[in-house]
Amino acid sequence: MKYTLLAALLAVLTGVPGYAADGHGAHGTHGVAPTAAATDGLSDGTVRKLDKVKGTVTLAHGPLPNLAMDPMTMAFAVKDPAWLDQWQPGDKIRFFADMVKGRLTVMRWEADR
Repeated sequence: MKYTLLAALLAVLTGVPGYAADGHGAHGTHGVAPTAAATDGLSDGTVRKLDKVKGTVTLAHGPLPNLAMDPMTMAFAVKDPAWLDQWQPGDKIRFFADMVKGRLTVMRWEADR
């Protein structure tokens, strides 16, 4: 119980949606249907550059909610280096990234339909 209360208090103080003190959570989403990316955890991205030596892909991406990141263009490590052979600059993908050993890493992906 002590840890649950502490987690809820930290969430309120840091503004985590769903724990807002007024019970309204994220105010910016009223009346807006969630996108497919928001409901399946995947974000939209466009491949900009591949670096097989470094094992990275540069993506222009939409918001990454789990990492609290706004849209931007940046390089990510990849969970499976073989993915770099499957992508070309300009490809549109949907992906999930997470922090792994201090590096932002693409953990799973699918072709954008």
